[in-house]
Amino acid sequence: MSSGAVKLKINPIPILLSCDNPAVEYFTRRDLLGEEVGSVTDLWQFPSVLKILKKQQGNGSWKYPGKIREDLRSRENYDQLETYRILGELIEKYGLNRNHHQIQDAAEYFFSCQTSEGDFRGIYGNQYAPTYSSATMELLIKAGYENDKHIKKGFRWLLSIQQDDGGWVIPFRTSGMNLKEAMLDNDPKLPDHSRPFSHLVTGMVLRAFAAHPEYRKAEDAKKAGVLLASRFFQADKYPDRKNKEYWERVSYPFWFTDVISALDSLSLLGFTADNSHIWEGLNFLCNRQNPDGLFKLKVVRGSDNDLKYWICLAICRLFNRYG
Repeated sequence: MSSGAVKLKINPIPILLSCDNPAVEYFTRRDLLGEEVGSVTDLWQFPSVLKILKKQQGNGSWKYPGKIREDLRSRENYDQLETYRILGELIEKYGLNRNHHQIQDAAEYFFSCQTSEGDFRGIYGNQYAPTYSSATMELLIKAGYENDKHIKKGFRWLLSIQQDDGGWVIPFRTSGMNLKEAMLDNDPKLPDHSRPFSHLVTGMVLRAFAAHPEYRKAEDAKKAGVLLASRFFQADKYPDRKNKEYWERVSYPFWFTDVISALDSLSLLGFTADNSHIWEGLNFLCNRQNPDGLFKLKVVRGSDNDLKYWICLAICRLFNRYG
């Protein structure tokens, strides 16, 4: 199957340019039309950005706004989760990077959460979290920290805990523990490397590799990419987001593994639509396009009224890469 066999039915660029969101228009013109646009720093002065930045705490984190379950995780660990969410908004939607001093503060906060082993720990209590470790690394790489020693240390750790099949898992899941049991256990559990990979976890880990200009070339990443593509629209091997329907539940910025985030990473790792699984994913998205050019998908996470445009932009970027 050739990449030419999969094309969007409707050109979505007109609706992206007319959506009345200057940030969406900026990235549409830059990434899809290849136009010369102003400095991304212009977006940093938007009221929505300044409102977010105003709430940053002194240690570089953001306070989790919802009700916390102290029997599950500490206030500090909830704040780490919220800081990850906020960092995604700032970097993915407004292009903030390490040239902004508050992004530097956020990066230093996350580096303080990195252990001597190399993982970023806290969101799963004292358990290893290749999901959020790699997702945090992805954002920091996009913010300009690709050559930082903390990022290199993080990749060494990720490569050290691969499963025998070349993918990744949440380590405590291989021993049958549930989330609450794991969070209350202060002893981090190593994975049973003989167990099969999780596509949820492998997809999140590969986002860090895909974001990095050097590590995306690694053979380990290519091998894991083959595994991820082979699991499109199938149920996971582990309890977390196990149902195959989670492939169709998308978000932006990317959070868990879904069809868009997986296709995005695989495009950066060098995969093409000649791969039958990639073709299947692209064809799925084509069939979900509405007459207005947007996409009929289950969008989860976030209250941004413009999420449908951000999702559309993310899809257009990956179709551009796949030709």
